Amino acid sequence: MLFERFYPDTWMDSTYEIDFDELYKKGYRGLIFDIDNTLVPHGAPADERAKQLFAHLKKLGFSCCLLSNNQIERVTMFNTDVQVHFIENAHKPSRKNYLRAMELMHTDLSNTMFVGDQLFTDVYGAKRCGMSNILVKPIHPKEEIQIVLKRYLEKIVLYFYKKQRNS
Repeated sequence: MLFERFYPDTWMDSTYEIDFDELYKKGYRGLIFDIDNTLVPHGAPADERAKQLFAHLKKLGFSCCLLSNNQIERVTMFNTDVQVHFIENAHKPSRKNYLRAMELMHTDLSNTMFVGDQLFTDVYGAKRCGMSNILVKPIHPKEEIQIVLKRYLEKIVLYFYKKQRNS
């Protein structure tokens, strides 16, 4: 089907509901995250929940990288309190910076997971690389107009995704 290239491997309500301990047990060692609406509301700094998540991930032994289409000011503002690798202005869904993120973390496709809230940038980019991925529901409904328009298209794709999963 036309839409399958956009289907996430897993779809969850929130980044904060992912069982990262289980992912580590399964052999994952690298985690790549989108920031806005995946970890915090659009434009927000790292909150307590995000800080605690990254502290836990580091303690488990994960290497992490933020992969954002935002500019450096936005990404460094978030990263100040979590201190992980990051790539700004990533041009997702281009494959280049997904691959670069794995280089930074010293991981590969067999042990890296991507987590993001958008199908056509985050998930599609990960799938283009052959990378495992988790789509999460956006944290906050307030988004830039170009994202709002993409959300309408995402609803169509996710309708068929759910339909296929339930059949």
